[in-house]
Amino acid sequence: MKDLVLIKSFPNGIALHLDKDAPFEELLEELSYKLSEARAFFGNASMALSIEDREVSGAEEIRILDAISKNSNLTIICIVGKDEATNKTFIRALAHTEKKLSKEEDGQFFKGSLKNRETLETENSIIVLGDVYPGSAIISAKNIIVLGGLYGDAYAGGNGQPGAFIAALEMEPENLKIGDFNYIPVTKQSKWGIRPKIQPKIAYMKNNKMIIETLTKDLLEGF
Repeated sequence: MKDLVLIKSFPNGIALHLDKDAPFEELLEELSYKLSEARAFFGNASMALSIEDREVSGAEEIRILDAISKNSNLTIICIVGKDEATNKTFIRALAHTEKKLSKEEDGQFFKGSLKNRETLETENSIIVLGDVYPGSAIISAKNIIVLGGLYGDAYAGGNGQPGAFIAALEMEPENLKIGDFNYIPVTKQSKWGIRPKIQPKIAYMKNNKMIIETLTKDLLEGF
């Protein structure tokens, strides 16, 4: 019998190879079964997700993410798209940063999204496993990494720490602040939600000016 779903791993992520012609409900049923059987194997890892061989709609993506959540202990931090070079660079950069932050005594993680005008404030460097919605804010005395979309406010380097930065999988904030320097975007935000591809950015200070660039592993290693 032909497998309708194949689950393959790659560094810091899993790829779902879906049959192009099978009914989606059958794919979802097989995916749920295979994830449940492999729950112990995958453990509690945070991973990127790639969906291969079949185009899926936004609603189908949400149902796939729901099946993963219900049938495994995995945390999906992003859905990678077709720009493989950008995807791989971002995943490598995040792996480096997560490893570096986990060694800090005062580094921390927050699992979940900030919405409904919520504010999260910490004296530590922080990785947010979720989105920061418009109207909400993340405030850190040190560095901020958002493994999701940054659509609200982010304030880093509040203790005057040199070299503080803000990085996000998708960065379309309402306001950014690093130390005493503010950045208010003038462009209109795009609709937030499930993202078909990654657009990683990092904001940092250089020559008393806030710079926002595409995130790379080499760039992060300089912090």
